[in-house]
Amino acid sequence: MRYWHQKVVDCFEAQGLMTTLGARLASVAEGEVHISLPSRPEICQQNGYVHAGALTTILDSACGFAALSVAPDDCDVLTVEFKVNLLRPALADHFVAIGKVRKAGRMLTVCTAEILATQDGKDVSIALMQATIANLSKTR
Repeated sequence: MRYWHQKVVDCFEAQGLMTTLGARLASVAEGEVHISLPSRPEICQQNGYVHAGALTTILDSACGFAALSVAPDDCDVLTVEFKVNLLRPALADHFVAIGKVRKAGRMLTVCTAEILATQDGKDVSIALMQATIANLSKTR
């Protein structure tokens, strides 16, 4: 297993919010990370849709972990900006956030992410994100 892969796995497992949400790391490739989230009443808003905060969290994390997979070995990453478009209500059994690196730079990495919702065996895009992730030297 490559160093960056284990770094992503370890960082994901250290985030208590992922456990609280019930999210899991579904796939890790260099420059692309998938985070899975089952729908549960505890993460839904008053109308029964999964809360936008939960969705934004897995989008942000998918982008961040994708950026971490290509970051220099001596760096951590930190989101410095993102924009989310919620395309439709989050009413499904299962969600997957797919984060992809679009441009990795020395200081900043630009990523995109999409959430696919699975309901009755069909995948539908329900949210999109563009994010800028900073590389932070661990020696600071």
